[in-house]
Amino acid sequence: MLLGLTTALVATVCFGFGSVFQAGGAREAPRADRVRVGLLAGLLRSWRFLLGTGLDIAGFALSIVALRTLPLFLVQAVTNASLAVTALAAARLLGARLHRADLLGIAAVVVGLTLLAVGSGEAGHDHAPPAFHWALLATTVLMLLLTLLLARRHDTASAVGLGLLAGVGFGVTSLAVRVFDFSGPLDVFTDPAAYGLALGGLGGYLAYALALQRGTVTAATAAGTVSETFGPALVGVAVLGDAARPGYAWCALTGFAVAVGGTFVLSRFGEVEAELGPTPVARTTPPCEGDLPDKSDGEMRTERQVP
Repeated sequence: MLLGLTTALVATVCFGFGSVFQAGGAREAPRADRVRVGLLAGLLRSWRFLLGTGLDIAGFALSIVALRTLPLFLVQAVTNASLAVTALAAARLLGARLHRADLLGIAAVVVGLTLLAVGSGEAGHDHAPPAFHWALLATTVLMLLLTLLLARRHDTASAVGLGLLAGVGFGVTSLAVRVFDFSGPLDVFTDPAAYGLALGGLGGYLAYALALQRGTVTAATAAGTVSETFGPALVGVAVLGDAARPGYAWCALTGFAVAVGGTFVLSRFGEVEAELGPTPVARTTPPCEGDLPDKSDGEMRTERQVP
């Protein structure tokens, strides 16, 4: 369990830093009104998005160990706590301000994950009937079709919907890693879960990039957290036999709720586009006569009054 928990925590650090760079990279790419090659080409020209994707790939590789050795509700809660890493990284590297709500969210994540680790038992079985493997593939196909439909819209509702679909795709990859049979190379071509893993991951990244272009990082991330965390956790308990330690179910349930709640509190901190933009130049000359104070954002600035 120690190895799985360690790899899950390191993966969380990779996901946390990766989300910061992906957010800026998605903004740099040309806005797409449909899924096409130009969108992918635009993302590939952004070094921020490439760096963020590289960190996500490293995090996913590390999370494979955790997914095969820990209950899914523990792994999903840990990896989705990457927003706490994002907040701390932005404060340290980008000069972002941590407000009281952010600090409370980080504290809730730490306390929740601690309770969850204490209350978690051994992982259930890592195999499932063929129908389950086919269900994973069918879910990814449906997710991709809905992504194609929502990609034509440009409102907040579409951003939330695409965020949910991204979480579904990432959740399917977690479930596919858990049940995929690695006994032979031919399994890659014959197991429907392998195709669900590939399509779920690629479709999830595509849906997330589209969501970032249509709404705030908060909307995309918070919506994705719901489907990516709760979906696999429920399936792991109901189908794969994941369970808490005997007598510690209350501890695992409380920790899961507190950790996910802290993630929701921190979801507003996902607005990193301001920190990723150019640093504003400070005004060194005194305000001219006719300048008016502007307190719209709580800070004193000057705005030229036009006669």
